Amino acid sequence: MSNDRRSAAIRRIHAIDSDCPGHFIGGKAVNGAGQVFDVWEPATGAPLGKAADATEGELNAAVKAAKDAFPDWASVSGDKRRAVLHRIADLIVERADEIAAVECVDSGQCWRFMSKAAIRGAENFRFFADRAPGARDGQALPTSGMMNVTTRLPIGPVGVITPWNTPFMLSTWKIAPALAAGCTVVHKPAEWSPYSARLLVEIAHEAGLPAGVFNSVNGLGETTGKRLTEHPDIKAVAFVGESRTGSAIMKQGADTLKRVHFELGGKNPVVVFEDADLDRALDAVVFMIYSLNGQRCTSSSRLLVQESIREAFVAKLAERVARLKVGDPLDPETEVGPLIHQRHLDKVASYMEIARADGANVAVGGERIAGEGYFFKPTLFTDAAQAMRIAQEEIFGPVLTVISFNDEADAIAKANDVEYGLAGYVWTRDLGRALRVSQALEAGMVWVNSENVRHLPTPFGGVKASGIGRDGGDWSFDFYMETKNIALAHDDHAIQKLGV
Repeated sequence: MSNDRRSAAIRRIHAIDSDCPGHFIGGKAVNGAGQVFDVWEPATGAPLGKAADATEGELNAAVKAAKDAFPDWASVSGDKRRAVLHRIADLIVERADEIAAVECVDSGQCWRFMSKAAIRGAENFRFFADRAPGARDGQALPTSGMMNVTTRLPIGPVGVITPWNTPFMLSTWKIAPALAAGCTVVHKPAEWSPYSARLLVEIAHEAGLPAGVFNSVNGLGETTGKRLTEHPDIKAVAFVGESRTGSAIMKQGADTLKRVHFELGGKNPVVVFEDADLDRALDAVVFMIYSLNGQRCTSSSRLLVQESIREAFVAKLAERVARLKVGDPLDPETEVGPLIHQRHLDKVASYMEIARADGANVAVGGERIAGEGYFFKPTLFTDAAQAMRIAQEEIFGPVLTVISFNDEADAIAKANDVEYGLAGYVWTRDLGRALRVSQALEAGMVWVNSENVRHLPTPFGGVKASGIGRDGGDWSFDFYMETKNIALAHDDHAIQKLGV
């Protein structure tokens, strides 16, 4: 079955612009005229295809298409936008297996997760579709002499730049609310995994989205990405990726005072107290770092475990990590697939020597898997200290660092002693402790006695070096829309007379 899925995915990938994806601009596929770069298959290490870096003219054409389409799309009623977005969701569901297979081949993510990620992408479109009719709703704020009425209006053409981990679902997460709000979009997917993103723009137009409302350009960050973030007609940029790139985008958009929304890196703690349900905590610890090949912004890559239970908990953890099934991402039994690219594999592998040099113990894994592809053994670092690089830096792979703590204050101090602040996870049966620690953690999101369970109406985002702004619910519309106040005067309010 996995071979059949792979063959079908390869055929679909090769059918995109004759094996070299260009762009999708103004409702049409455009063969790219820019520099061609290779795209590699993570599971084999072999060339999967090629993609074209957008030329300056192609990027300008995509922005112009979005700008030209904006007035009409912004004036479309919320009910009509809802209908189109629901149709997009319907088509995603119809093609969910195709999307998932392309995603597995393109990004190396496992079928067991990607088969659900495509459906989650449809849910993103449905959620924001249903909110489109009320996107402009505001408030009535009366005073003694005025009736103030607020409303929201779409900000204009926006740039969306998405990463290479779960690229299809993360693209829907950003693009669905932009379209629901009445914005038009220029999307640049990651150069290491461009194919599933192309499926999304094709589906959107098949569903009846007007030409120019949603455009997609391939390219490198330092060329196409930079031109997009600097373009004066792009009013806002939504970006998911690493923190250094977010900083660069802020600088690039500064001259045009561009609004930005960043979901950036994380070094997220999972804090396990001695009174926790340790069996459930163990399940969550393993899932939240080794799922999605460890390439997950919300992964709990630091385990802070209370000293009184450390030895027994880590022993069970090591057994579980050693039994993880690594292999073909299209095999439904596979739990950990390959890393995305040779360059990223080299980065993850470099931390093994860093860990040993700093005095940590590589308890499980710690090496590449011989043979084809970019596979790395699920790794567990123990005997780590807070100051070690493996405790401070985002490795973004199937690598977990264990640090012990003594009491609640020690746990909070160690959890917060990093530059990141995306997510945190707390395991305890003590309700008071759960509330105290959750409030004290420097993170945009905290889950108590749970893994990352995303509820779409809730805010999603980080603090410190982990991001700016929030996704989800009305928070997404706050980013993609401008709030306007209209003051309606009573006839009898007093006006000062000057020069009488």
